[in-house]
Amino acid sequence: MTSKIAKLIVTALGTGYVPKAPGTAGSIFGVIFLYFFNVFLHWQTENYFTILLLNFALIIIIFFIGVWATKKVHQEWKHDSGKIVIDEVVGIFITLIAAPLDWRYYLLGLILFRIFDIWKPLLIRKIDNLHSDWSVMLDDVLAGIYSFIVMMIIISLA
Repeated sequence: MTSKIAKLIVTALGTGYVPKAPGTAGSIFGVIFLYFFNVFLHWQTENYFTILLLNFALIIIIFFIGVWATKKVHQEWKHDSGKIVIDEVVGIFITLIAAPLDWRYYLLGLILFRIFDIWKPLLIRKIDNLHSDWSVMLDDVLAGIYSFIVMMIIISLA
């Protein structure tokens, strides 16, 4: 039972089973989920700080659940299997944490995140090479942070 739940989590409700580009599919799942989560939050409150705080809490919760689930599936699957996409979900959440609720910014965030996640510049590759349950998640956290910074620069210049 625990293994089935862990697989459901790490595959982002099965998105990781997509045969081509599961990381991109997981990222798209994250974008769609976060967009509708934020639409719901905007219906509840117009307080930007509250929305930002709830997004941050969501990231923390999904991160730790993702680490737990990744540890569970690593007993059966190889390290950082392509089916594991919960890390992409967390990374895209970080990228979009402060994005305006506009599909164009969400698309920009998706593109930036996928570039950093695939390219793995600076410390991202080093973290990825650690081969631990934590590193599966942390390399995408860092890719999300880099994407967030670039996106905020683009938004501020627009």
